[in-house]
Amino acid sequence: MDILHSVNDFNEAKQVIVGGVNSPVRAFGNVGGTPRFIARGEGSYLYDVDGNRYLDFVQSWGPLIFGHVDPQIKQASIEAICNGMSFGAPTELETTLAKEIIALYDGVEKIRLVSSGTEATMSAIRLARAYSGKDDIIKFDGCYHGHSDSLLVSAGSGCATFGSPSSPGVPEDFSKHTLVARYNDISSLRSCFESGSVGCVIIEPIAGNMGLVPADIGFIKALREMCDEFGAVLIFDEVMSGFRASLRGAQSYYDVIPDMVTFGKVIGGGMPLAAFGGKDEIMKLLSPVGSVYQAGTLSGNPVAVSAGLMSVCKLKQDQDLYKRLENLALMLMNGFRLEAQKYGIAMQTCVRGSMFGYFFSPIEVKNFDDAKASDTKIFAKFHQKMLAKGVYLAPSAFEAGFVCATMNEEEIEWAIAKCGEALEEIVYE
Repeated sequence: MDILHSVNDFNEAKQVIVGGVNSPVRAFGNVGGTPRFIARGEGSYLYDVDGNRYLDFVQSWGPLIFGHVDPQIKQASIEAICNGMSFGAPTELETTLAKEIIALYDGVEKIRLVSSGTEATMSAIRLARAYSGKDDIIKFDGCYHGHSDSLLVSAGSGCATFGSPSSPGVPEDFSKHTLVARYNDISSLRSCFESGSVGCVIIEPIAGNMGLVPADIGFIKALREMCDEFGAVLIFDEVMSGFRASLRGAQSYYDVIPDMVTFGKVIGGGMPLAAFGGKDEIMKLLSPVGSVYQAGTLSGNPVAVSAGLMSVCKLKQDQDLYKRLENLALMLMNGFRLEAQKYGIAMQTCVRGSMFGYFFSPIEVKNFDDAKASDTKIFAKFHQKMLAKGVYLAPSAFEAGFVCATMNEEEIEWAIAKCGEALEEIVYE
């Protein structure tokens, strides 16, 4: 596979863009090799600047549930652009999209649109602290909620102490209010509650940033009970899983209603859009009704809202879509696992709706410690070989993958065959 133009583009980008990329994982630092510079996408596929085609299981990290350049989403975006790209004023479309989201998610009574998942989680936490009147928050090791200061915190000793900054530039005074618990560990969670004055807990109920690792039902129920016991606001971060794992996100898997939810990705249809929402009694503290300040020049951007609204409406119209996508994801992961078994390689797989994940590990992955114990060296080799064969997988062992509506069984079978070829090459190298 010729990638000369990507190599040259990457070298040129590094002269003017930090690391040559505008989001770190794109640099392929975890898997090695040269990131592909993309010229265009179409349906299930990406095409790089050298003309190579890839079956795309990243789908812009989740937003493109209908694949690249969906005709209806494209048309909705074009029509919006023709009317104006940005107004800095309210539009009817914002209200329509808000109504669609509220109608599908229990516990979400009011909503605020923003431009990124980081904005959504940061704002939700600020609002939750104001409502609870307490400063400490609990997050879970391995869950990623954006790059705001309070959330760039690593686990302390035993995952039950106040965390420490995981990035330079984050003051200790910020991180001291963040406690880090172990995912799917009820005792660790209770230890955190008993260690501080906890105002809110934020969690990916279906974690997609340590690979795909869903929370156990018993764990989520215990989390809800402890938040009620200690007077803490429960925030479900569904930036990734919202409208991806199901039409109702994690709420289709857990009979638990959070106090607040954050959204992103699919609700923008490929455009920069996110949101946070929750109970009216919490949301009414937000400016301009309340005193908790949050603002954004491009919040509710009409082009992004138009793309997102069309995406959500298409999801509602196709009653069988999520089952079809889940079947494709299960077919892919079962195929990967059988190929791995054939060559004596331990692999764990997981599927939630249109999301999938796999680890080169002999044990089921339940938390970030388990994920980090997986064989990332084999993962890197596997990624490089699959990419060279035309299969575009997430360039990190700690990211979820995605199928899209334009994919079919023939494409999945082809990807499984390439998996077998890649694993055979790894074994006999």
